[in-house]
Amino acid sequence: MRITMKNNNITRIKFYTFFFLACFFLILPSAFPQAPDRSKPPEIGPPPSMKLPPIQRFKLSNGLPIVLVEKHDVPLVHIELLVDAGTALDPADKEGWASIATALMQDGAGTRDALQIADAIDFLGASISTSSGYHSCGVSLHTPLSKLDSAIVLFGDVALSPMFPPAELDRNRKELLNELIQWHDEPRAIASVMFSHAVFGKTHPYGRQSIGTEKSIRSMAIDDVKAFYGKYFTPGNSTMIIVGDVTEKSIRGRLERIFGKWQGKEAKKVEIPKAEQVKGRQIYLVDKPGAPQSEIRIGRVGVARLSEDYYALLVANTILGGSFSSRLNQNLREQHGYTYGANSRFDFRLYPGPFMAGSAVQTVITDSAIIEFMKELNRILEPVSDEELTRARNYITLRYPESFQTIAQIAGKLIELEMYNLPDNYFSNFTKNVLAVTKSDVQRVAKKYIDPENIAIVIVGDRAQIEQKIAALNLGPIIHKTIPEVLGPMPVLEGDK
Repeated sequence: MRITMKNNNITRIKFYTFFFLACFFLILPSAFPQAPDRSKPPEIGPPPSMKLPPIQRFKLSNGLPIVLVEKHDVPLVHIELLVDAGTALDPADKEGWASIATALMQDGAGTRDALQIADAIDFLGASISTSSGYHSCGVSLHTPLSKLDSAIVLFGDVALSPMFPPAELDRNRKELLNELIQWHDEPRAIASVMFSHAVFGKTHPYGRQSIGTEKSIRSMAIDDVKAFYGKYFTPGNSTMIIVGDVTEKSIRGRLERIFGKWQGKEAKKVEIPKAEQVKGRQIYLVDKPGAPQSEIRIGRVGVARLSEDYYALLVANTILGGSFSSRLNQNLREQHGYTYGANSRFDFRLYPGPFMAGSAVQTVITDSAIIEFMKELNRILEPVSDEELTRARNYITLRYPESFQTIAQIAGKLIELEMYNLPDNYFSNFTKNVLAVTKSDVQRVAKKYIDPENIAIVIVGDRAQIEQKIAALNLGPIIHKTIPEVLGPMPVLEGDK
């Protein structure tokens, strides 16, 4: 009997030992995961869809439109006063009109001078800034919710009651003239101005310098600044965008107290003339003696923001030069080592802006770099691969949500929505529209908008070292330019005379 019981105990021990060993080996793979397969990239999940809070719209008693997006996760508020004006509307004899006028708005407002305004804003932990673009001007406020009542008063002073003190105009004028002086020694600035002249001409609004010329800056008077402000800064010509920890109920009264009595109608619309497309190939060589690098810009008139080809162009340009893994960057940087980076872009504006490809390259290989640029501009006209298409679409869609991380970024996106009168579901449909782009779409828009036979080539570099090699490429006639011919004579400040 004892022997039988002993045998039974041994049997049980063996069974449990086997059972526990079996369980151990069954859970072993999950407890100690296998090494990842590094022979191929991991699978990319589906792009996330955008789910923003609802866009709310209402108007103040004076008709000022308000666009509101509530974001209650952080006690912050961001407000943008968007004005339908900009540097593209500067008269030909008043280049820099919009830039100077908006800059002066924060240099004294209400009962405070520039320093008092700055101190009051800093005390609140807020920020107020003014800005001007090609087709918009505005004033922005970023503030903690706890300081909103005080901050919005300052914001209202800057937006509605700027002083425009003559002394501040003189200071801004000197700063702008100093900037023009610095441009004379900055190849990148020279190339940008020359490129705008080459593509649009000096008389087109997109071909002019947004900060103005020496002549226009020196001739600007306080009456000019006040005239710009009075013409465009009206509730009928503006929209207010608000993002943050507020509701319509909590913000409406505050806005009415500050902005409700603001008066003025919409400014008369000014149509910008159609830009003539670049015809043939021309090389603009700006001499910068002793330059260790050459700045290269290659491009032509592109396309307006509201083009039906917008999404296809985003994908096509991402493949060509819109990302680190783009063809241009992989060719000129990774393969040949000519540069730290090469890129391309379509500058989408209210009217057709420029298409531009460019880089800064070593002087001795300027001609070789141009060859590779032209090679890629021709190659994008051919069908792209499935892999390139997928990578470009993923690059655009997977990065898109990061543009909505802060309330200031969301407000910036709403500015785009309002400027171009896009539908409220634009953001939620963006990913779907990008993913719908096909290889044939990419080839079609590339052929339509990128024409290497009709393109401007701008080079800023040491003419003595690069001209002969560039001429040997036989890409087109070379037009020689000096820096003063591009930027005008270098300004002379009164203290330097």
